[in-house]
Amino acid sequence: MSESQFSEILTTIEQKGMSRRRFFQLLMAAGLLSAVNTEKAQAFSSKAKGKIVIVGGGAAGIAMAARLKRWLDKPDITLIDPSDRQFYQPGFTLIASGVYQPDDVWKKQEDCIPGGIKWIKDSVRAIDPVWNQVTTVANGKVAYDFLVLTPGIQINWDQVEGMSYDQLGTGNAHCIYDFQGAQKTWKAMQEFARKGGRGVYTDTYTKHKCGGAPKKICLLTEDYARKQGTRDGLQLDYFTAERDLYDVKFFTPRLKAIYKERNIPINLNTRVKGIDTAAKQVHFERIEKKDGETVVTPFVEDYDFLHFVPPMSAPDFVKEAGLGFSEGSLAEGGWVMVDKETLIHKKYSNIVSLGDVAGLPTSKTSAAARVQVPIAAKNLISLMEGKEPVEKYNGYAACPIVTDYGHVLLCEFDYNKEPMISFPFSLLDMSKEQWAAWLLKVYVLKPLYFYGMLKGYA
Repeated sequence: MSESQFSEILTTIEQKGMSRRRFFQLLMAAGLLSAVNTEKAQAFSSKAKGKIVIVGGGAAGIAMAARLKRWLDKPDITLIDPSDRQFYQPGFTLIASGVYQPDDVWKKQEDCIPGGIKWIKDSVRAIDPVWNQVTTVANGKVAYDFLVLTPGIQINWDQVEGMSYDQLGTGNAHCIYDFQGAQKTWKAMQEFARKGGRGVYTDTYTKHKCGGAPKKICLLTEDYARKQGTRDGLQLDYFTAERDLYDVKFFTPRLKAIYKERNIPINLNTRVKGIDTAAKQVHFERIEKKDGETVVTPFVEDYDFLHFVPPMSAPDFVKEAGLGFSEGSLAEGGWVMVDKETLIHKKYSNIVSLGDVAGLPTSKTSAAARVQVPIAAKNLISLMEGKEPVEKYNGYAACPIVTDYGHVLLCEFDYNKEPMISFPFSLLDMSKEQWAAWLLKVYVLKPLYFYGMLKGYA
């Protein structure tokens, strides 16, 4: 954050009637100025030994590497990841809406991986949980005593008929779940707001990371057009595969009210089957229960601007290793079969999994991973010490739904979909959008990600 940006924040705060001193007090109370109580973090240590292999160098993987290095006296940690860059993925929405520049959301991967961690810059081809081996594309087999499975999520672009990753942006069909896609979306959104027409926004029927992202870009498009004085020339429609716009009751009423106030119709129980980019048409399926039977009704919608979300799943090598759930709602995506509290694999007790790939009945967000990391790390160390794991994850996740340029509906909740409002936001009515949550989203969370979470701090 630049000095001018921070000065602008403080000016805005004072205009809202809060003193600078009070603002700093609230940030300190929330742990946002001091990303960690270093003394407390370093107080825990263990003499446990064992070769740890971490598959995946995203938010969860690097944070686990940093935390385990901090807590183990003699860590033996290997991280396998092919990436050149570490992306702050929650920033993709802000690139797509012109708030961030593309270079604002990434750093070199080599600068993010903790010192003392062996980095194998390679892709994983297979995992053998019986023989405790990971097979990479170029470096062969890597043995482990304990495996941390954090490879993130697989976006299945080709499961939308007529689309592929290479076609992203073709026919004005866009997706912000990709770095390049977010940049293309911003350019197209400005043109759409200028020319007018119909905008169609969709989510997907599988579990997916950052479930609020399609809602955010829809609302930001509407607000951008309003600010440009061109809103009357746009027709916006939102299609969701869910039975309601949102599944956390505390926040849903206000979110639905915002869509109604902005004149954005909500269409439920609809899935994207395919996209005809030449004709600019989306092929949908409406799936409903009638008289105990599932009724599928196909229909087609024209668009001028489209934001779609492909189906997502665990990476293929995770599914092929038999590490996913074999039955239930989490089976189809191959999500890793972990205990939802301890984050330890239900079949292979020397494997822990967290982040997007984990089969947990909560949202897949970086906020969730941040809370999961210390729990998974301590439980892994307990296993290494021959003890029973005792740390438990309560399903905390957070989804900051940006409702306009200046306000965020900060949704925080647990496994039971009950609100879990973090201090100091508990001092505000978080069932409604707040400017303070916008400041958190735009100015605070990104530096906390790179300089707090990835460094192994709370």
